Amino acid sequence: MINAFRVFTATVLVLISTVFLWAQTATTPDYASWQDVAARSTEAIEAGRASDVALGELRSQLVEWRDKFDKARDTNAKAIEVVNSQLAALGKAPEDGEEPAEIATQRSSLNASLSALRAPVQSAEVAYTEADALINGIDEIIRDRQSDRLVQRGPSPLNPAHWPEAFEHFVTSAHATWNESVVAWKNPIQQAEMRANAPEVIFLLAVAFLLLARSRAWFDRLSQKIQVRSSSVGHWLAGLAVSLGQVLLPLVGLQALILAAYATDLPGLRGELFLSNLIWAGFQFLASIWLAAQIFPKTVKIEPLIKLSDDQRAAGRVYSSVLGAVLALQVLLAAIAEHDRWSDATAAVIYLPVFVVACFALWRLAQLLKQRETDDTASPTDRLISLLARALNAVAVFGVALAIVGYFNASQRIIFPAITTLQVLAAVVILQRVVMLVFALVTGAADNGRDSLIPVLMGGMLAIASLPVLALVWGARASDLAELWRTMSDGVQFGETRLSPMDFFTFLLIFIVGYTMTRLAQGALKNTILPKTKLDLGGQNAIVAGLGYIGIFLAALIAINAAGVDLSSIALVAGALSVGIGFGLQNVVSNFVSGIILLIERPVSEGDWIEVNGNMGYVRDISVRSTRMETFDRTDVIIPNADLVSGVVTNYTRGNTIGRLIVPVGVAYGTDPRRVEKILKEIAASHQTIMSYPEPAVLFRGFGASSLDFEIRAILRDINLMMVVHSDLNHSIAQRFMDEGIEIPFAQTDIWLRNPETLRPNAQPETPVGPPVTPETAPKDDKKDDAE
Repeated sequence: MINAFRVFTATVLVLISTVFLWAQTATTPDYASWQDVAARSTEAIEAGRASDVALGELRSQLVEWRDKFDKARDTNAKAIEVVNSQLAALGKAPEDGEEPAEIATQRSSLNASLSALRAPVQSAEVAYTEADALINGIDEIIRDRQSDRLVQRGPSPLNPAHWPEAFEHFVTSAHATWNESVVAWKNPIQQAEMRANAPEVIFLLAVAFLLLARSRAWFDRLSQKIQVRSSSVGHWLAGLAVSLGQVLLPLVGLQALILAAYATDLPGLRGELFLSNLIWAGFQFLASIWLAAQIFPKTVKIEPLIKLSDDQRAAGRVYSSVLGAVLALQVLLAAIAEHDRWSDATAAVIYLPVFVVACFALWRLAQLLKQRETDDTASPTDRLISLLARALNAVAVFGVALAIVGYFNASQRIIFPAITTLQVLAAVVILQRVVMLVFALVTGAADNGRDSLIPVLMGGMLAIASLPVLALVWGARASDLAELWRTMSDGVQFGETRLSPMDFFTFLLIFIVGYTMTRLAQGALKNTILPKTKLDLGGQNAIVAGLGYIGIFLAALIAINAAGVDLSSIALVAGALSVGIGFGLQNVVSNFVSGIILLIERPVSEGDWIEVNGNMGYVRDISVRSTRMETFDRTDVIIPNADLVSGVVTNYTRGNTIGRLIVPVGVAYGTDPRRVEKILKEIAASHQTIMSYPEPAVLFRGFGASSLDFEIRAILRDINLMMVVHSDLNHSIAQRFMDEGIEIPFAQTDIWLRNPETLRPNAQPETPVGPPVTPETAPKDDKKDDAE
């Protein structure tokens, strides 16, 4: 019975596999057509004579075929999984001896079915590999050609022999464009159509003139007016948003001008070529002016991106506008040169003045960056700006030098991408500042959010997002970036999990979004919701901190799941490491758990005056590992949370700020104690900070060595003022005792020395000193007296 059931199961599986196989047949690529495409591609690669355009089209076909083969590699995936699971259930074939006939039949049927299911997958794998190799071959040819053109030397624009030819080509292009319009003007049919469209043309020209002539000035004044009202972040952001009208409205004016030109039906082929590129050229110019106005602002309302004087910022705006005009002119010249097929000599001569102007502006801009104000310690931003200035100097020098000696393509590939790179970098820096200021505006972060994590992460993401743009600017093809992205998307296989940069970006993006939402929720709770409740400051901080820990944990968990990481493997690794973590990080875990206990039970809150382990001060911050206490001499003491939970902590301000003050007082013996007690009570009762209930008490504590000892014991409304009140009471006591004639004793000690001469054993006896000798008292000479 069991064997019959197994045979029936095998038959059903084979039928299921066949059904899957039939279902996948409709999606099988046409390998015969593919062979024709592969043969043509191989021939084109080996010959190497096809143009870049032809190779690009052929590459696009190969990419489509490769995508088909990539999808075909998943053919019969479900059926193969089912058959593999059944083969796994049968186990390995016995090495010694023969297995039962029913099992052998079942295994043979499953293996045959598996081979049939894998056949289209293997064919797709082979074709996919061939297509990928052909694509790489085409890419290599195109890259080699680009490199050859870059180092190819052409005619020098300084050779006077090429000037007449260049002048003739330029005049011919301009004259041909003018002749097209003149011919159209003389055509009666087009004249009639132009008269019919005259109202529309006049209206469009009026709109174009108004927007091109006045819109920039309008929005500039409006933006300045908004930002001048206040130096707040909100006004600055509003002014920045309004200033975008300086770009958008003139572009609308350009579009109106183009529509007016088309409505006249005067433009010919060259005119249409000019008009089709006018919007992009205008955008290049207007964007450069707007970016320059943000990097080198007229008025400084917040900290500037580059510290320069007013004159230097004005010069920076001028040079940036010149670079924008160069880019706009390059767009138009490139279109005309391609249409009229200018020779290399003509292009070199006509472009040389453009190169010179561009390199001069780049050089002057680099000098401005070097003249910026810097602090004594160079920051990473200062170092990057210095590096950028040196790079601009190099571009300015080598760009003109290469053009002069005949390397037109190399010069063009250096100068114009360098200018565009400046635009991209300026846009990224402005967006980073906007993100930082928006974050500061929403969360109320100090220092405009400069030291916060979210703006830093968002700035990093903006920098990463700008890399493909910069790659395109410097000559990379979109197909190259697509190929790189495909390679990165394949990722790396780790066991049963495949990790790719896309998974990492997904994890990073979701985690940043979750982290941002957590911080925003914390800011809303801290600044808006919790202050309206009756919770004390410690409770509010505990709720905000707890929300932060939960939010970050959930953000990480969701990001890991979204990235496709198998959490079961992480759980196994975590279980294997838990023992080592438990022994090696006992103190860390203990402090972490203690930090959670502190946040929940809140025996100590931020702002409390505590004493622990002989240290006294105010609690300034409670984290999951330690607590920071600021002492009265403004030093920070880091206390492990385990000491606060398991040790003895004195909290002077827990629940309220009421506390007791003890002031010792001593008076001389012979003073009336009752009188002293009365005076001290009057002094204590007269102080405003001392509570009247319970009233202050004066105690006669005892008889000291040289004084009668008293104590003032009073309850203060705010224990934080204990030292101030103590000092005030001492001043009042000293003045009152002086007025009352009460003596405040001080210790006196008499020192008696016995046998002081023994303290100087080598001293000689003192010689008596007689009165001074004078002529009257001097002894007379006896011999002289005898002679007389």
